[in-house]
Amino acid sequence: MNQALNRVRVRVWDLPTRLFHLLLLLSFAGLIISGQIGGDDVMQLHFYCGYLILSLLFFRLIWGVIGGYWSRFANFVPTPRSLWGYGMALRNNHDPRFVSHNPLGALSVLAMLLLLLVQVLSGLMADDEVSVQGPWTAWVPNSWVEWATYYHTEIGQVALLCLVGLHVATVLYRRAFKNDDLISPMTHGDKTLPSATRATQDTWRTRLLALVVWAACAYAVFYLVKLLPT
Repeated sequence: MNQALNRVRVRVWDLPTRLFHLLLLLSFAGLIISGQIGGDDVMQLHFYCGYLILSLLFFRLIWGVIGGYWSRFANFVPTPRSLWGYGMALRNNHDPRFVSHNPLGALSVLAMLLLLLVQVLSGLMADDEVSVQGPWTAWVPNSWVEWATYYHTEIGQVALLCLVGLHVATVLYRRAFKNDDLISPMTHGDKTLPSATRATQDTWRTRLLALVVWAACAYAVFYLVKLLPT
């Protein structure tokens, strides 16, 4: 049988990557909702969501190097050549499929991670001059506090909402019009692919490693928030 036609379920997204995706989504939603509601108690939750996001971002940066095969940046971040080739394929009405992210999707992921990182770091330095202050406000120059506050409230939040909206719209569009389901694989981890496709290793050992890595990242965030400014 033609190997290209011999399609099987292949593990693409390991459990740590899927949990990262889910926790990032929930904490981002908590960040936006709590920021809109305001109030001392709710803003405390806002900060906790930010701390969680920061630990998840640190984890993803590390997991992008040592994690599951298709979660590694080296295996989905596009080169200029691959990005150009993908653009030319779309121009010629050809929509090539990829095991993980297509080049544009990969750029979207990188942009989202970067914007989230800047948003959280700016929140650590932000001060609304009423009742809410980031833990780094007494540690950085006033000019940084002013810039961080303006960016956090006026620029970063809007940019993230636009990017997330575009991301969701693209996923729904590809599912409805391109018969390309990107949601299910991120839920259960598998795609139906040619049998020769390399699978991501997803065992209890890799999951335990991921837990240790995230715990170290969480401690790093605790150190940055609680200890560094003093």
